[in-house]
Amino acid sequence: PGAVDISSMTPQERASRLFDRIMRLSEEGKQDSVELFASMAIPVFESLGPLDLDARYDVGRIALVSGRLDIARAHADTILAQSASHLLGLILAASVADARGNSSERAAFERRLIAAETGQLANPLPEYTRHQADIDAALAAAKGRR
Repeated sequence: PGAVDISSMTPQERASRLFDRIMRLSEEGKQDSVELFASMAIPVFESLGPLDLDARYDVGRIALVSGRLDIARAHADTILAQSASHLLGLILAASVADARGNSSERAAFERRLIAAETGQLANPLPEYTRHQADIDAALAAAKGRR
């Protein structure tokens, strides 16, 4: 199969494709490529208009893996301002705190994450399904550090 024609994709499809590529590159340890694609992806997401919480998490994760911790924290704060117990907002905030070496702040967000788990998963949001692996990994790590 040939390369995909991105000009035929919607802006949302381009944003999702870039997110997936950046996460894969990050897992592969290809930081230079992560930073290159992140510089493309963040403006693509911003061009989508007002971002929902799922898209804010995506931008926050892109910013986090590309070392743009202020952007990642801003998106975590915005998610949590709209929904104080949103699992992805808590995960992103804990990850930013961890990247900054602030273990007490990370622990505080992880306590909130664990406390919110049951209530949030009782009425799962579409973004929880999409990012189930992130949620599972974050909850396991948080519970393991207790």
